[in-house]
Amino acid sequence: MRTDSTLGVIFFTRKKRSNPSRLDIYARITVNKERAEFSIKRDISVCNWDIFRCRAKETSENLILLNTYLDDVHSEVLNAHKQLHSERKLITAKAIKLRYFGEDEERMSLMKAVEYHNKNINHALKPGTLKNYFSTEKYLQEFLREKFKTDDIYLIQLDYRFIVNFENYIRTYKPKKARRTCTNNGVMKHMERLMKIVNLSLRMEWLEKDPFRNYRLRFVKSERSYLTERELKLIEDTSFMPIGFKRVKDIFLFSCYTGLSYVDIKELKPNQILIGIDGNQWIHTKRAKTDEPVKIPLLPMAKAILEKYQEESIMTDELLPVYSNQKTNQILKEIANTCGIHKNITFHTARHTFATTVTLSNGVPIETVSKLLGHTKLSTTQIYARVLQKKVGEDMNDLMEKLKRKQEVETSAAPKSLP
Repeated sequence: MRTDSTLGVIFFTRKKRSNPSRLDIYARITVNKERAEFSIKRDISVCNWDIFRCRAKETSENLILLNTYLDDVHSEVLNAHKQLHSERKLITAKAIKLRYFGEDEERMSLMKAVEYHNKNINHALKPGTLKNYFSTEKYLQEFLREKFKTDDIYLIQLDYRFIVNFENYIRTYKPKKARRTCTNNGVMKHMERLMKIVNLSLRMEWLEKDPFRNYRLRFVKSERSYLTERELKLIEDTSFMPIGFKRVKDIFLFSCYTGLSYVDIKELKPNQILIGIDGNQWIHTKRAKTDEPVKIPLLPMAKAILEKYQEESIMTDELLPVYSNQKTNQILKEIANTCGIHKNITFHTARHTFATTVTLSNGVPIETVSKLLGHTKLSTTQIYARVLQKKVGEDMNDLMEKLKRKQEVETSAAPKSLP
């Protein structure tokens, strides 16, 4: 709403209660006879204040600087009025005061925007993803306290310098507890989450300019760890005495032969094993990450693992006994060391192994692998896919055989020359 209004801005003083010889300086905004006042956090000696000019008597350099500050405050108040006028807002003395202090409803703060995002977008995010947003939030809080000595800033204060400084802060952050610092891709993930919060703020019109407009995320393509056929066989053939090791080994191998992620296996129920159109057992589930339906035929190795835990699954209504992700990965590292596998193996390695060693290297088309993995885009599957050296050799041998047979056919079909 736009209204015609009269605006007045003056400075006045009040005697300090603790020292009557000095005066506290205030600003008064008047719009259509309505007033709003605030302290400018400055004081002055009674003898140095000119009540007619409403300014300090310029008898010293400090008093000249004080008048300059008063002029700046006057200009900022006028600018607040101009902003409200251009935005067609109702102009009142209180509205101008709130805009001057950045406390009106349009001045959303950074941490409030983060809180709004996490509360209102959480229904669309999986718990693991939401946990990552909380991690980014903690980095922001510590960055603000260390670099700005405050708990929050206004969104309009975000600029390219803030973005770059925040990135450097995460890269050089030294945690109090002993743990690995963020890798480049880990840092980029935090920046990507902040970028999404900023994009939400732009859509909500809390921000006018995008502070990320000159910033580019720089992810480094990393090689995904997977097990070769020999390494997979090593784990299969190695026996372990502790029950925890036996179970983690079985769950890991089940993932290697189904391609299911840790959380997907953890949520499997016995009633999700159904008979397919081919008469064999199939897993019918949905990917926890994408909610994409997945149907996977059970390979003999996976079927044998299910049979091992069949009685237990009837009692617990859980298809397999899955430990916590942390405990599972801890035991996996010990299993790998015992088997002489010198790779950084996590549970997700099994999913990569299924995509490469179990399926693609055995001639399964990438389109089929993509469907089994529950990917919505083929390009996602290509991240997992490896064309192994063995498969390249086999394909080239097949090509050479075809070329050889073709040449033999052409030679036998060629007309013989007369003597």
